Amino acid sequence: MKKTNIYAVGAALVDTEVTVSDAFLQDNSIDKGVMTLVEQSRQAELLDALNSCGANFHRQSGGSACNTAVAASYFGATACFGGKVANDGDGELFANDLEQANVTFYSAKSEMGVTGKCLVMVTDDAERTMNTYLGVSDSFSEAEINHNALMSSEWFYIEGYLQTDDQRTAVIKAAVEKARQDGVKVALSLSDPFVAQLFSGNLKSVIGDGVDLIFCNKDEALAFTQEDSLETAAEALKTYTKTFAITDGANGALVFDGKNLINTPAVKAKAVNTNGAGDMFAGAFLYAISAGEDYQSAAKLANRAAAMVVERFGPRLEAADFKQLKAI
Repeated sequence: MKKTNIYAVGAALVDTEVTVSDAFLQDNSIDKGVMTLVEQSRQAELLDALNSCGANFHRQSGGSACNTAVAASYFGATACFGGKVANDGDGELFANDLEQANVTFYSAKSEMGVTGKCLVMVTDDAERTMNTYLGVSDSFSEAEINHNALMSSEWFYIEGYLQTDDQRTAVIKAAVEKARQDGVKVALSLSDPFVAQLFSGNLKSVIGDGVDLIFCNKDEALAFTQEDSLETAAEALKTYTKTFAITDGANGALVFDGKNLINTPAVKAKAVNTNGAGDMFAGAFLYAISAGEDYQSAAKLANRAAAMVVERFGPRLEAADFKQLKAI
């Protein structure tokens, strides 16, 4: 019997979320709707521009895998997270946030440097655009993998963003091989169309002979498989994973439980912010299947949770929201 439901690893980032106009993105040559890795100076330049406009910021611990672990924990799963922070104020904020969410934080001793930050810019159409400075997360290493936590977990959950670097990919590949040896199921998020397309080789290296579960949205599925339709992409994904969940916004989700393809309708929502929707879906889904639910029931819960989070500013929900979702 595994002691922990989910051990998630990813970039430990402090998210700074802000509402912007399309004009701001255009004026500052920012590619809309994707995650772009930037230098600290570029991020500071954008923050200065936003401050001069009187923008309001919302800051909290973040990063894709972290958000998923927090969501799963609030639903009732036992969850832990592995990442790298620096010995600075943002690193302290990150650790404190996880403690409040009842997520165990496994990290090597913090060191001098800068904790990673993600500037999340949300436009009126609810699209999120991310400019990320990885800080010390750029040197994510074997020291950030807690093997005792890994061996005692039911699921090892990995964000695709870690595979944007060959050295980090090698660390994750070794951890996945260790997980398989210890009977730990492996779940992988493709994270972003940019990651799924440009770093597909690294992702496939981690996948190896196949993982247990892949999370992605439609655009990521198409980019990763190089197919031109959701149906053909779904068939192609079966060669990489035993099961999968593909989200498609207002069209709901397409999940494969290893035997059947299941279409799960979306829950109507007035979206103000899509940031965190995929992370929330994954967290709810992992919680549900860890609790013994089938894939259809898990997808229904995950769709409800994602619909609720897109109606909020920020990638997370309040504790009362999780209770409401479970009651439904």
